[in-house]
Amino acid sequence: MWGKMQTQQPKEEPDFLIPGIKKNVFILGLVSLFTDISSEMLYPVIPIFLTAVLGAPMYIVGFIEGIAEGTASILKVISGWYSDKTGKRKPFVMCGYSVSAISKPLMAFAYVWPLVLVARFLDRFGKGVRTSARDALIADSSPPAQRGRSYGFHRTMDSFGAVLGPMIAILILHLTADNYRLLFIVAFLPALVSILLVAFLVSERRQVPNTKISFKISQFGRDFKVFLLISVIFALGNSSDVFLILRAADVGFTVTAVLLCYIVYNITNAIVSYPAGTLSDKLGRRSLMLWGFLIFAAVYLGFALMPANVYVWPLFAIYGVYAAFTEGVGKAYVVDLVPCEKRGTALGIYHTATGITIVFASIIAGLLWEFVGSSAPFVYGAATALLCAVLLLVLMPKRHEMMG
Repeated sequence: MWGKMQTQQPKEEPDFLIPGIKKNVFILGLVSLFTDISSEMLYPVIPIFLTAVLGAPMYIVGFIEGIAEGTASILKVISGWYSDKTGKRKPFVMCGYSVSAISKPLMAFAYVWPLVLVARFLDRFGKGVRTSARDALIADSSPPAQRGRSYGFHRTMDSFGAVLGPMIAILILHLTADNYRLLFIVAFLPALVSILLVAFLVSERRQVPNTKISFKISQFGRDFKVFLLISVIFALGNSSDVFLILRAADVGFTVTAVLLCYIVYNITNAIVSYPAGTLSDKLGRRSLMLWGFLIFAAVYLGFALMPANVYVWPLFAIYGVYAAFTEGVGKAYVVDLVPCEKRGTALGIYHTATGITIVFASIIAGLLWEFVGSSAPFVYGAATALLCAVLLLVLMPKRHEMMG
Protein backbone atom coordinates (compact mmCIF):
# COMPACT_ATOMS: atom_id res chain seq x y z
CA MET A 1 0.00 0.00 0.00
CA TRP A 2 2.78 2.41 0.90
CA GLY A 3 4.43 1.72 -2.46
CA LYS A 4 1.31 2.86 -4.26
CA MET A 5 1.17 6.04 -2.19
CA GLN A 6 4.74 6.84 -3.12
CA THR A 7 3.82 6.81 -6.81
CA GLN A 8 1.47 9.74 -6.22
CA GLN A 9 4.41 12.03 -5.48
CA PRO A 10 5.23 14.40 -8.36
CA LYS A 11 8.53 14.03 -10.18
CA GLU A 12 11.17 16.08 -8.45
CA GLU A 13 11.62 19.52 -10.00
CA PRO A 14 14.94 21.41 -10.08
CA ASP A 15 15.64 23.87 -7.28
CA PHE A 16 14.45 27.43 -7.84
CA LEU A 17 16.95 30.21 -6.94
CA ILE A 18 17.64 28.76 -3.47
CA PRO A 19 19.15 25.28 -2.89
CA GLY A 20 16.48 22.80 -1.77
CA ILE A 21 13.56 25.18 -2.49
CA LYS A 22 11.25 24.33 -5.38
CA LYS A 23 9.45 26.95 -7.48
CA ASN A 24 6.04 26.45 -5.85
CA VAL A 25 7.53 26.75 -2.36
CA PHE A 26 9.45 29.89 -3.34
CA ILE A 27 6.37 31.55 -4.85
CA LEU A 28 4.17 30.58 -1.89
CA GLY A 29 6.83 32.13 0.34
CA LEU A 30 6.52 35.39 -1.60
CA VAL A 31 2.74 35.13 -1.34
CA SER A 32 2.95 34.88 2.45
CA LEU A 33 5.47 37.75 2.57
CA PHE A 34 3.10 40.13 0.77
CA THR A 35 0.03 38.83 2.60
CA ASP A 36 1.64 39.34 5.98
CA ILE A 37 2.80 42.82 5.01
CA SER A 38 -0.83 43.60 4.20
CA SER A 39 -2.30 41.95 7.32
CA GLU A 40 0.29 43.25 9.80
CA MET A 41 -0.12 46.80 8.47
CA LEU A 42 -3.64 46.65 9.88
CA TYR A 43 -3.65 44.21 12.81
CA PRO A 44 -2.00 46.54 15.36
CA VAL A 45 -4.16 49.55 14.39
CA ILE A 46 -7.60 47.93 14.12
CA PRO A 47 -8.23 48.03 17.92
CA ILE A 48 -7.23 51.70 17.94
CA PHE A 49 -9.47 52.44 14.96
CA LEU A 50 -12.39 50.67 16.63
CA THR A 51 -12.07 52.43 19.97
CA ALA A 52 -10.66 55.87 19.08
CA VAL A 53 -12.38 56.50 15.73
CA LEU A 54 -15.59 54.44 15.85
CA GLY A 55 -16.07 54.65 19.62
CA ALA A 56 -16.52 50.90 20.13
CA PRO A 57 -16.13 49.59 23.71
CA MET A 58 -13.34 47.14 24.55
CA TYR A 59 -15.68 44.18 24.83
CA ILE A 60 -16.65 44.71 21.19
CA VAL A 61 -12.96 44.52 20.24
CA GLY A 62 -12.73 41.18 22.03
CA PHE A 63 -15.97 39.98 20.47
CA ILE A 64 -14.78 40.78 16.95
CA GLU A 65 -11.42 39.07 17.43
CA GLY A 66 -13.05 36.03 19.01
CA ILE A 67 -15.44 35.61 16.08
CA ALA A 68 -12.62 36.14 13.58
CA GLU A 69 -10.15 33.67 15.08
CA GLY A 70 -12.83 31.07 15.81
CA THR A 71 -13.90 31.19 12.16
CA ALA A 72 -10.33 30.64 10.95
CA SER A 73 -9.74 27.71 13.32
CA ILE A 74 -12.90 25.84 12.31
CA LEU A 75 -12.42 26.33 8.57
CA LYS A 76 -8.85 25.01 8.55
CA VAL A 77 -9.97 21.44 9.11
CA ILE A 78 -12.88 21.72 6.68
CA SER A 79 -10.78 23.12 3.83
CA GLY A 80 -7.94 20.67 4.47
CA TRP A 81 -10.36 17.75 4.37
CA TYR A 82 -12.05 18.97 1.21
CA SER A 83 -8.72 19.53 -0.57
CA ASP A 84 -7.89 15.86 0.11
CA LYS A 85 -11.35 14.78 -1.02
CA THR A 86 -11.11 16.64 -4.34
CA GLY A 87 -7.38 16.13 -4.88
CA LYS A 88 -6.99 19.89 -5.47
CA ARG A 89 -5.12 22.52 -3.44
CA LYS A 90 -4.78 25.66 -5.57
CA PRO A 91 -8.51 26.60 -5.73
CA PHE A 92 -8.62 26.77 -1.90
CA VAL A 93 -5.40 28.77 -1.79
CA MET A 94 -6.65 31.20 -4.45
CA CYS A 95 -10.05 31.62 -2.82
CA GLY A 96 -8.56 32.15 0.63
CA TYR A 97 -6.11 34.86 -0.38
CA SER A 98 -8.73 36.60 -2.53
CA VAL A 99 -11.36 36.79 0.24
CA SER A 100 -8.78 38.11 2.71
CA ALA A 101 -7.66 40.76 0.24
CA ILE A 102 -11.21 42.07 -0.24
CA SER A 103 -11.53 42.64 3.51
CA LYS A 104 -8.77 45.27 3.61
CA PRO A 105 -10.35 48.16 1.64
CA LEU A 106 -13.78 47.25 3.07
CA MET A 107 -12.67 48.63 6.44
CA ALA A 108 -12.02 52.01 4.85
CA PHE A 109 -15.79 52.41 4.46
CA ALA A 110 -16.60 51.43 8.05
CA TYR A 111 -18.32 54.14 10.10
CA VAL A 112 -19.88 51.69 12.54
CA TRP A 113 -18.20 48.67 14.17
CA PRO A 114 -20.40 45.93 12.57
CA LEU A 115 -18.75 46.58 9.21
CA VAL A 116 -15.34 46.02 10.83
CA LEU A 117 -16.72 42.73 12.17
CA VAL A 118 -17.70 41.75 8.61
CA ALA A 119 -14.23 42.71 7.33
CA ARG A 120 -12.38 40.79 10.06
CA PHE A 121 -14.69 37.80 9.50
CA LEU A 122 -13.84 37.82 5.79
CA ASP A 123 -10.13 38.15 6.50
CA ARG A 124 -10.07 35.17 8.87
CA PHE A 125 -12.50 33.23 6.65
CA GLY A 126 -9.91 33.54 3.89
CA LYS A 127 -7.13 32.43 6.22
CA GLY A 128 -9.15 29.41 7.31
CA VAL A 129 -9.87 28.39 3.72
CA ARG A 130 -6.29 28.67 2.48
CA THR A 131 -4.01 27.56 5.32
CA SER A 132 -4.28 23.76 5.36
CA ALA A 133 -4.48 23.46 1.57
CA ARG A 134 -1.46 25.76 1.18
CA ASP A 135 0.57 23.80 3.73
CA ALA A 136 -0.39 20.56 1.97
CA LEU A 137 0.63 22.09 -1.38
CA ILE A 138 4.04 22.95 0.09
CA ALA A 139 4.41 19.30 1.14
CA ASP A 140 3.18 18.11 -2.29
CA SER A 141 5.87 20.28 -3.91
CA SER A 142 8.75 19.19 -1.67
CA PRO A 143 10.79 15.96 -1.58
CA PRO A 144 10.47 14.28 1.84
CA ALA A 145 14.11 15.00 2.68
CA GLN A 146 13.56 18.75 2.17
CA ARG A 147 10.18 19.29 3.87
CA GLY A 148 11.62 20.96 6.93
CA ARG A 149 13.66 23.32 4.76
CA SER A 150 10.56 24.19 2.71
CA TYR A 151 8.41 24.96 5.74
CA GLY A 152 11.29 26.86 7.33
CA PHE A 153 11.68 29.02 4.23
CA HIS A 154 7.95 29.70 4.15
CA ARG A 155 8.00 30.67 7.83
CA THR A 156 10.96 33.00 7.22
CA MET A 157 9.10 34.88 4.49
CA ASP A 158 5.97 35.04 6.65
CA SER A 159 7.92 36.51 9.57
CA PHE A 160 9.68 39.11 7.43
CA GLY A 161 6.21 40.25 6.33
CA ALA A 162 5.27 40.57 10.00
CA VAL A 163 8.31 42.82 10.47
CA LEU A 164 7.74 45.02 7.43
CA GLY A 165 3.97 45.45 7.83
CA PRO A 166 3.95 47.40 11.12
CA MET A 167 6.92 49.50 9.97
CA ILE A 168 5.10 50.50 6.79
CA ALA A 169 1.95 51.25 8.80
CA ILE A 170 3.86 53.50 11.21
CA LEU A 171 5.38 55.38 8.25
CA ILE A 172 2.03 55.84 6.46
CA LEU A 173 0.23 57.01 9.60
CA HIS A 174 3.08 59.42 10.35
CA LEU A 175 3.01 60.91 6.83
CA THR A 176 -0.80 61.14 6.64
CA ALA A 177 -1.56 62.40 10.16
CA ASP A 178 -3.15 59.09 11.25
CA ASN A 179 -5.34 58.59 8.20
CA TYR A 180 -6.53 55.05 9.00
CA ARG A 181 -8.87 54.81 6.03
CA LEU A 182 -6.07 55.51 3.57
CA LEU A 183 -3.97 52.86 5.33
CA PHE A 184 -6.75 50.29 4.81
CA ILE A 185 -6.81 51.04 1.08
CA VAL A 186 -3.01 50.93 0.71
CA ALA A 187 -2.95 47.56 2.51
CA PHE A 188 -4.94 46.11 -0.39
CA LEU A 189 -1.97 46.54 -2.76
CA PRO A 190 0.38 43.90 -1.32
CA ALA A 191 -2.65 41.61 -0.89
CA LEU A 192 -3.37 42.04 -4.61
CA VAL A 193 0.23 41.09 -5.42
CA SER A 194 -0.32 37.83 -3.47
CA ILE A 195 -3.42 36.99 -5.51
CA LEU A 196 -1.58 37.57 -8.80
CA LEU A 197 1.33 35.41 -7.69
CA VAL A 198 -1.00 32.52 -6.82
CA ALA A 199 -3.03 32.92 -10.02
CA PHE A 200 -0.15 33.01 -12.49
CA LEU A 201 2.90 31.40 -10.88
CA VAL A 202 1.66 28.68 -8.50
CA SER A 203 1.02 25.33 -10.13
CA GLU A 204 -0.10 21.93 -8.88
CA ARG A 205 -0.16 18.40 -10.12
CA ARG A 206 -3.55 17.10 -9.17
CA GLN A 207 -3.43 14.50 -6.42
CA VAL A 208 -5.56 11.36 -6.54
CA PRO A 209 -8.93 12.34 -4.93
CA ASN A 210 -9.53 10.60 -1.62
CA THR A 211 -13.31 10.26 -1.62
CA LYS A 212 -13.30 8.15 1.56
CA ILE A 213 -11.48 10.70 3.72
CA SER A 214 -13.28 11.85 6.88
CA PHE A 215 -12.67 14.02 9.94
CA LYS A 216 -12.24 10.98 12.19
CA ILE A 217 -9.00 10.86 14.18
CA SER A 218 -9.28 7.05 14.14
CA GLN A 219 -8.26 6.97 10.46
CA PHE A 220 -4.74 8.07 11.40
CA GLY A 221 -1.93 6.08 12.94
CA ARG A 222 -0.76 6.01 16.54
CA ASP A 223 2.15 8.45 16.09
CA PHE A 224 0.00 11.21 14.58
CA LYS A 225 -2.51 10.87 17.41
CA VAL A 226 0.23 11.07 20.04
CA PHE A 227 1.86 14.10 18.41
CA LEU A 228 -1.53 15.80 18.14
CA LEU A 229 -2.17 15.14 21.84
CA ILE A 230 1.22 16.56 22.82
CA SER A 231 0.61 19.61 20.62
CA VAL A 232 -2.78 20.25 22.24
CA ILE A 233 -1.31 19.94 25.75
CA PHE A 234 1.42 22.40 24.77
CA ALA A 235 -1.17 24.77 23.32
CA LEU A 236 -2.97 24.81 26.68
CA GLY A 237 0.02 26.66 28.13
CA ASN A 238 0.83 28.69 25.02
CA SER A 239 -1.43 31.69 25.55
CA SER A 240 -1.68 34.68 23.22
CA ASP A 241 1.48 36.74 22.73
CA VAL A 242 -0.56 39.65 24.06
CA PHE A 243 0.39 38.42 27.55
CA LEU A 244 4.10 38.77 26.74
CA ILE A 245 3.42 42.32 25.61
CA LEU A 246 1.41 43.04 28.76
CA ARG A 247 4.19 41.57 30.91
CA ALA A 248 6.73 43.87 29.25
CA ALA A 249 4.46 46.82 29.97
CA ASP A 250 3.99 45.54 33.53
CA VAL A 251 7.73 45.89 34.21
CA GLY A 252 7.88 49.43 32.83
CA PHE A 253 8.21 49.28 29.04
CA THR A 254 6.60 52.03 26.98
CA VAL A 255 4.21 51.18 24.12
CA THR A 256 6.88 52.01 21.54
CA ALA A 257 9.47 49.85 23.32
CA VAL A 258 7.00 46.96 23.51
CA LEU A 259 6.28 47.17 19.77
CA LEU A 260 10.00 47.22 19.04
CA CYS A 261 10.42 44.11 21.20
CA TYR A 262 7.77 42.36 19.16
CA ILE A 263 9.58 43.35 15.97
CA VAL A 264 12.80 41.87 17.44
CA TYR A 265 10.90 38.61 18.03
CA ASN A 266 9.74 38.50 14.40
CA ILE A 267 13.23 39.30 13.10
CA THR A 268 14.74 36.43 15.10
CA ASN A 269 11.96 34.12 13.96
CA ALA A 270 12.59 35.09 10.34
CA ILE A 271 16.36 34.61 10.55
CA VAL A 272 16.28 31.25 12.36
CA SER A 273 13.27 29.53 10.70
CA TYR A 274 15.01 28.50 7.47
CA PRO A 275 18.13 26.98 9.09
CA ALA A 276 15.96 25.35 11.76
CA GLY A 277 13.79 23.69 9.12
CA THR A 278 16.90 22.53 7.25
CA LEU A 279 18.34 21.16 10.49
CA SER A 280 15.13 19.20 11.15
CA ASP A 281 15.65 17.41 7.82
CA LYS A 282 19.04 16.20 9.08
CA LEU A 283 18.47 15.64 12.80
CA GLY A 284 14.78 14.72 12.78
CA ARG A 285 11.68 16.73 13.71
CA ARG A 286 11.51 15.40 17.26
CA SER A 287 14.89 16.87 18.21
CA LEU A 288 13.95 20.35 16.99
CA MET A 289 10.51 20.24 18.60
CA LEU A 290 12.11 19.10 21.87
CA TRP A 291 14.53 22.02 21.87
CA GLY A 292 11.66 24.33 20.97
CA PHE A 293 9.64 23.21 23.99
CA LEU A 294 12.66 23.64 26.28
CA ILE A 295 13.42 27.12 24.92
CA PHE A 296 9.77 28.10 25.40
CA ALA A 297 9.90 26.90 29.01
CA ALA A 298 13.09 28.89 29.64
CA VAL A 299 11.64 32.07 28.10
CA TYR A 300 8.39 31.80 30.05
CA LEU A 301 10.29 31.24 33.30
CA GLY A 302 12.35 34.29 32.38
CA PHE A 303 9.21 36.39 31.97
CA ALA A 304 7.91 35.08 35.28
CA LEU A 305 11.06 35.69 37.31
CA MET A 306 12.98 38.50 35.55
CA PRO A 307 14.42 40.93 38.13
CA ALA A 308 14.63 43.92 35.76
CA ASN A 309 13.11 45.03 32.48
CA VAL A 310 16.50 44.89 30.73
CA TYR A 311 15.88 41.15 30.32
CA VAL A 312 12.79 41.74 28.16
CA TRP A 313 14.85 42.38 25.01
CA PRO A 314 16.83 39.10 25.01
CA LEU A 315 13.75 37.15 26.11
CA PHE A 316 11.77 38.35 23.09
CA ALA A 317 14.72 37.54 20.82
CA ILE A 318 15.03 33.99 22.23
CA TYR A 319 11.25 33.59 21.95
CA GLY A 320 11.72 34.00 18.20
CA VAL A 321 14.09 31.01 18.27
CA TYR A 322 11.40 28.90 19.97
CA ALA A 323 8.91 29.83 17.24
CA ALA A 324 11.42 28.98 14.51
CA PHE A 325 12.09 25.57 16.08
CA THR A 326 8.41 24.59 16.31
CA GLU A 327 6.06 26.33 13.86
CA GLY A 328 7.30 25.17 10.47
CA VAL A 329 8.91 22.04 11.92
CA GLY A 330 5.59 21.04 13.51
CA LYS A 331 3.85 21.13 10.13
CA ALA A 332 6.61 19.05 8.56
CA TYR A 333 6.28 16.57 11.46
CA VAL A 334 2.54 16.19 10.81
CA VAL A 335 3.16 15.55 7.11
CA ASP A 336 5.82 12.93 7.96
CA LEU A 337 3.34 11.01 10.09
CA VAL A 338 0.50 10.60 7.57
CA PRO A 339 0.12 9.27 4.00
CA CYS A 340 0.08 11.87 1.24
CA GLU A 341 -3.64 11.55 0.41
CA LYS A 342 -4.55 12.49 4.00
CA ARG A 343 -2.11 15.32 4.64
CA GLY A 344 -4.58 18.17 4.03
CA THR A 345 -7.00 16.71 6.57
CA ALA A 346 -4.21 15.98 9.06
CA LEU A 347 -2.86 19.53 8.80
CA GLY A 348 -6.38 20.89 9.18
CA ILE A 349 -7.00 18.83 12.33
CA TYR A 350 -3.64 19.96 13.72
CA HIS A 351 -4.30 23.66 12.99
CA THR A 352 -7.88 23.56 14.28
CA ALA A 353 -7.12 21.61 17.47
CA THR A 354 -4.18 23.81 18.50
CA GLY A 355 -5.90 27.04 17.40
CA ILE A 356 -9.02 26.41 19.47
CA THR A 357 -6.94 25.24 22.43
CA ILE A 358 -4.91 28.47 22.41
CA VAL A 359 -8.19 30.38 22.92
CA PHE A 360 -8.76 28.42 26.16
CA ALA A 361 -5.08 28.90 27.08
CA SER A 362 -5.54 32.67 26.86
CA ILE A 363 -8.62 32.50 29.09
CA ILE A 364 -6.66 30.47 31.65
CA ALA A 365 -3.74 32.91 31.45
CA GLY A 366 -6.07 35.87 32.01
CA LEU A 367 -7.60 34.25 35.08
CA LEU A 368 -4.17 33.36 36.50
CA TRP A 369 -2.95 36.92 35.92
CA GLU A 370 -6.04 38.41 37.57
CA PHE A 371 -6.36 36.13 40.60
CA VAL A 372 -2.83 34.81 41.24
CA GLY A 373 -0.40 37.36 39.82
CA SER A 374 1.29 38.57 36.63
CA SER A 375 3.97 35.85 36.87
CA ALA A 376 1.50 32.98 37.18
CA PRO A 377 0.60 32.51 33.47
CA PHE A 378 4.27 32.17 32.61
CA VAL A 379 5.04 29.64 35.34
CA TYR A 380 2.03 27.63 34.15
CA GLY A 381 3.13 27.85 30.51
CA ALA A 382 6.68 26.79 31.36
CA ALA A 383 5.42 23.77 33.32
CA THR A 384 3.19 22.72 30.42
CA ALA A 385 6.08 22.99 27.96
CA LEU A 386 8.36 20.90 30.18
CA LEU A 387 5.65 18.24 30.47
CA CYS A 388 5.37 18.13 26.67
CA ALA A 389 9.14 17.80 26.30
CA VAL A 390 9.02 14.72 28.53
CA LEU A 391 6.03 13.28 26.64
CA LEU A 392 7.80 13.84 23.33
CA LEU A 393 10.86 11.96 24.58
CA VAL A 394 8.89 9.09 26.07
CA LEU A 395 6.04 8.60 23.59
CA MET A 396 7.40 9.55 20.16
CA PRO A 397 9.97 7.43 18.29
CA LYS A 398 13.26 9.19 17.65
CA ARG A 399 13.01 8.96 13.89
CA HIS A 400 10.23 8.33 11.41
CA GLU A 401 10.38 6.96 7.92
CA MET A 402 9.18 9.59 5.47
CA MET A 403 5.79 8.20 4.49
CA GLY A 404 4.54 10.99 2.20
